[in-house]
Amino acid sequence: MQRIGIVGTANIADSRFLPALKQCDKFEYIGLAGRNQIKVDEFVKKHGGKSFYGYDTIISRDITDSLYLPLPPALHYEWGRKCLEKDIHVFMEKPFATCFQETYELIELARKNRIVLYENYMFLYHKQLAVIKEILFEKKLLGDLRLIRINFAFPHKSADDFRYNKQMGGGALLDCGGYTARLAMELLDDKIEVKTANLNLSNIHNVDLFGSATLQDKNGLVAQLAFGMDNGYKCELEVVGQKGWLKTGRIFTAPPELDVEIALSVDNENQKIVVERDNQFLNSIHTFYSLLEDDEKREGMYTDILNISKLVEEIRLKGL
Repeated sequence: MQRIGIVGTANIADSRFLPALKQCDKFEYIGLAGRNQIKVDEFVKKHGGKSFYGYDTIISRDITDSLYLPLPPALHYEWGRKCLEKDIHVFMEKPFATCFQETYELIELARKNRIVLYENYMFLYHKQLAVIKEILFEKKLLGDLRLIRINFAFPHKSADDFRYNKQMGGGALLDCGGYTARLAMELLDDKIEVKTANLNLSNIHNVDLFGSATLQDKNGLVAQLAFGMDNGYKCELEVVGQKGWLKTGRIFTAPPELDVEIALSVDNENQKIVVERDNQFLNSIHTFYSLLEDDEKREGMYTDILNISKLVEEIRLKGL
């Protein structure tokens, strides 16, 4: 059984990671490390485990085999590297790093030491996406695809949220924009080109509050992305094809208690496909575990992390 701990007192560790981890029999939860003693003790009182004061105190193979890092993006490189140097597997919250160079360096170190590096885009492991791929690519119910639209946006959060702090790796592109780009990678063919991009900067926060991008693959299929963290809530995928269209409204954030509905129209015949509830966070944890002994799958994850990091960086460079 793998021993796993947490670095950082982020809300997602409390609300999503620990509840899912407790349903997985592959891991033993060790405890949580943080810089705020009060928050650490409150977390441990609620979830159990041991309190570690300071991030460094938990980074030891004598203590744990793997670590979950739900830290602000600007801290991912430093603390991810410290884990890798101690031969500790890393379950990293997205975005993996704030730039491609940092991503590349961490991947190369992980490859050298045969350590798992994992980026937690949970939606990839919800069976909703598998159903959508079956409709589009196996059954080809829409015929040839004409256009993909992906939208992920939410209202403004609290002023002290790291997303609005440039020094902490804030900005809409790195946060919700990364989701839209990662989904586009799943639905487009290879050789994706960023045709247009636009990032709208906030004079108050000095980060991009919202943005958009147009991507095109080698076959000419286009994906239009829109994202923002000062918007009305949107979490949508729409695919337009030769014979009809497909839409879904919880493509990234379906909670484990929700049955997801996919609207489908083929040859002017409309229907709703219900995808039974699924725990995408638990599925993501199981996927992380599967990489520990599978060199091929681990290499595939390295490649995916590099590709999404490169794509996001290209959007940023074209959008500013």
